[in-house]
Formats: sequence, structure tokens, C-alpha cells
Amino acid sequence: MAAIKTANSKKWISFGTLLLGAGTIYKLGNLKDAFYVPMQEFMGLSHTQIGTAISVAGLISTFGFLASIYLTDRISKKIMIPMALLGICLCGIWLSTFPSYGVFLLIYCLLAICADMLYWPTMLKTVRLLGNEEEQGRMFGIMEAGRGLVDTIVAFGALSIFAAMGSNAAGLRMAILFYAAVPGVIGIIAYFLLDPDKKPAANQEGRQVSANQAAWEGVLSALKNKNIWLVSMNIFMVYAVYCGLTYFIPFLEEVYALPAALVGAYGIINQYGLKMLGGPIGGFISDKVLHSATRFLRVVFIIVAVALAVFAFLPHGSMGVVLGMTFTLSIGALVFSMRAIFFAPMDEVRVPREITGAAMSMGSFIGYLPGAFMYAIYGGILDKMPGLQGYRVVFLIMAVFAVLGTLLSSYILRHIRKG
Repeated sequence: MAAIKTANSKKWISFGTLLLGAGTIYKLGNLKDAFYVPMQEFMGLSHTQIGTAISVAGLISTFGFLASIYLTDRISKKIMIPMALLGICLCGIWLSTFPSYGVFLLIYCLLAICADMLYWPTMLKTVRLLGNEEEQGRMFGIMEAGRGLVDTIVAFGALSIFAAMGSNAAGLRMAILFYAAVPGVIGIIAYFLLDPDKKPAANQEGRQVSANQAAWEGVLSALKNKNIWLVSMNIFMVYAVYCGLTYFIPFLEEVYALPAALVGAYGIINQYGLKMLGGPIGGFISDKVLHSATRFLRVVFIIVAVALAVFAFLPHGSMGVVLGMTFTLSIGALVFSMRAIFFAPMDEVRVPREITGAAMSMGSFIGYLPGAFMYAIYGGILDKMPGLQGYRVVFLIMAVFAVLGTLLSSYILRHIRKG
């Protein structure tokens, strides 16, 4: 009994460490979220330069996920997690010098490597291995909610420092250093709290292999695994719908004339509140009520598809702003509940645990791909079709992805039942 309690304590200590890292690893890469105007004013950056840096970093992230298919199972989390967090810290210190634009671009690329190639797939792998099949939904749901809470606390901490310093260049520099110090401290803590990965002495056929050969065989095994592709494409469908949530704010501003005072409040609720609410609820329902993350995804896909189709044709001109906000936030909460647990089905489809790193990396690469082009598609539609007509098309496209997700989830469930 004592051994079980000790193991359980170690599990949640490791989980808490990963959660703290997940809530801080992206703060510097998303510096624009809280400090867009100060970046322009004190770092001398234009809209184009900031946008270019984010786009280049996104491209690096895409290739980083590909590289992580090999790296995540090759290098132990005890090395990978602290290295990523300390790398973020060093990049932040460099960024606080307000370097030239060429160096700024390089730093953003390094931030993408640390966050998306080194940290994120390794974190997903570790979370999956920490929980058994009955805990997957809750583990991923709590992770999503927890990192949203940490994200919020750290963001407000940086904003407080910036304001206390006089909202000037020195304040921005200290806010950046704060964003750098937090993951640096967590990285040091992670090195001492995380256990090294257990290296297999033999491959899946029982043959003695080196760690390098085992990692490459894991990559090939993951690429050939139909179940990993199915789960990854289901993540793709969720993320394609998720990208559309960005346009709820301009929709409410343009169509409902959302007051400026409510825009910020809506944004905070939409970005942080729904993440903290949807994660635990999605995890609990998938584990305790439906006993299947895939079944939960199918049910919510159906609800979201119907809700978006109905919402697209509602008489928005005669509806009140409160009703419009309630409807959009409800859809957002549903999507966030799916996003919180969309990696959980990896256990449900029996992906071998020894290739978990490669599986999570593949899921990240394929699943997050809509972020590389869906924003451009949605934005292009709104530019070509201004007003309510354009938003209706965007909502209907989101509904189509939800329908595709429903069909794919149903296929995965049939596939699971067949064993």
C-alpha cells in the first residue's frame, strides 16, 4: 500500500511539473498577446515584421514536429524537458536585449524549436504514460485546464511588472525577463523531479537493439500504424473547427456591434476561461460517463455541427448581443472540451506504449496542420465576402469539418469494436 501511494505521489508530482512547463513554454513566443504595441514602440517592430516572425516560427514548428517523431523516443524526458525550458529561458534573456530584426527572427525560430520540437510532444508522451487507459481523458483535460490557469497567472504577472516599471522600455525588458525566468526555474526543478525513461533492451520482436535503432524502428512502426493516422486526422478535424473560433470576436463586433468594453472581457473568457472550464468537463465525461474519449468526440462533433449550422442562419440582425455572446461562447466551450482530450484516444486504439513519443509527434504534426492554412482560408473568405455573408460561409465550413469529425470518430469506434 505504501509503495502504491509513493508511486501515485510521484505520478502527480511529475504531472504538476509538466503542467507548469506547459503553461509557460509559449509565453515568449506569444509575446504579442499582451505586449503587441510595446513591441512596436520599444523594439521598433512593424506589423509586417511581427507577422513574418510568427509565420516563420510556425514553419519551423511544423518541421520540428516531424523531427520530434524520432527525437521524443530517442532522448529521455529527464533531458528533453529541462533542455527545452532552459532553452526558452536563454532565448528570453537574449530577446530582452532588444536585438536587431535578424536576430529577433532567429530567436523566434529557436523558441519554436524548444517549444514544439523538444517540449510539446515529450510532454504529451509523458502524460499518456503517466495514466492508465481509464485516466487518459482526465489527465489530458486537467493538463489543458491547468496550463490555462498557469498561463493566465504568468501573463498577469508580466503585465503587473510592466505597469509597475512605468509601462516603458525598461518595463517591457523586465516583463520579458520574467517570462524567461519562470520556465528557467521550472526547467531546473524538472531535472530533479522527472525520472529518466526506461530504455528497452529489445525491440518489439524481442531482438537486442541500440537506443538509436530502437528509435528509428519506432518511427517506422508509427508511420505504418493505421490507428495513429486515424487519431491524428481526428485531431485535424477538431483543430480546423478550433481555428474558426478566432473569428467570433470580429463577428460580434461587426454584426452585433459588441461594445469595446466587452471585447476584452469576451477575449479573456474565450481564451482562458473556456480552456479551464472545457478541459476538466471533457475529461470527466469521456472517462466517467461515456468511458471513451472517441465516443465523447463523436457526440460533441454532432452537437457542434448542428449548432454551427443553425447559428449560421439565425436572424442576427434582430438578436441581442447577449444572446450572440452566449451562443458563441457555448460553441467555444464545446470545442475546447474536445481540444483538451483529443490525444486521449491514442490509448483507446492501443497504440504501443514504446512508440508513444513517435505517435504523439505524428498527432501533433498532422493534427495542428490546420493552423498553417485555415486562418488564411477563413480570413480570405471574410475579405472577399464582407459582412454577415462571409461569416455564414466560415461557420458552415466549420460545421463541415465537424461532420467529417463525426464520420471519422464513428469509423474509429467501429474499428475499436472489431479489436
